[in-house]
Amino acid sequence: MKKLIILLVVTLTFSSCKDFKEGVKDGYNDAQKEAKASKKEGVKLYVLDGGKIRVNNLELFSQDTTYTGQSKTFSNAFYVIEHPKGRMLWDAGLAEGLVGQEPFTTPNGAFTVSRNDSVISQLAELKLTPEDFDYIAVSHTHFDHTGSASKFAASTWLVQEAEYDFITSEEQKKGDNYPPIAALTKVQKLNGDHDVFGDGTVVIKSMPGHTPGHQVLFLKLNTYGNILLTGDLYHLQENREHKRVPSFNFDAEMTLKSMEAFEAFAKENNADVFIQHSREDLIRVPHSPNYLD
Repeated sequence: MKKLIILLVVTLTFSSCKDFKEGVKDGYNDAQKEAKASKKEGVKLYVLDGGKIRVNNLELFSQDTTYTGQSKTFSNAFYVIEHPKGRMLWDAGLAEGLVGQEPFTTPNGAFTVSRNDSVISQLAELKLTPEDFDYIAVSHTHFDHTGSASKFAASTWLVQEAEYDFITSEEQKKGDNYPPIAALTKVQKLNGDHDVFGDGTVVIKSMPGHTPGHQVLFLKLNTYGNILLTGDLYHLQENREHKRVPSFNFDAEMTLKSMEAFEAFAKENNADVFIQHSREDLIRVPHSPNYLD
């Protein structure tokens, strides 16, 4: 009887220890799963090549004679924004017809443009096609930002109403800026700032002046931090420093007000500013297929 009691105690003790260890193990696994589930999947920013612009008459980019006799080469990137809830293209580079051609100089001689690779080819490296995009948004409807836009006809175009009314006017339809966006018939008109995915990580900010409905893009990345893509609010770092407004802007006063609002927002959100036409800023970011997150 005594041996039986000892055997029973040993068995119960072993069973309790085993249950305890398994409970700890299960609890640890549950904690791992919970931690993994709670880890926030964030936004990814891919930088793609939208061509190159040689500005033969840099004086166009100031209201005064600061740049008289100067020329400069601008970068012209466009961007893929990956979000857990969807995907957006920001800007679309120069015209696709430039790919494989000799550099083209505009009739007024102001710009010489070229493009080495198409949007389809670059997206293929990411195993994507234009049909994989929920949204397309361009900072504004000038030709160097809309070149591949027609490929994204299945996407919803996020555009300020003022910009939409401007580019679809009868006068603008006769020019070179309209054709690339003519295929964008799924339109969501905006009137001010727009939180694309509803969580504050991808926000279109209204910054009119360069064109009637010019906009910039704010991104909140988990690792890198906050970013602002300028569109054409600024073309050069010195234009940002000295608040120089291009002579061809739609409204100079409106541009200056947008610059003021932009700088206040950048400071408030500790955002790193990337001037989209700045070659110096372009080399600060990894290029596709690498990304910032």
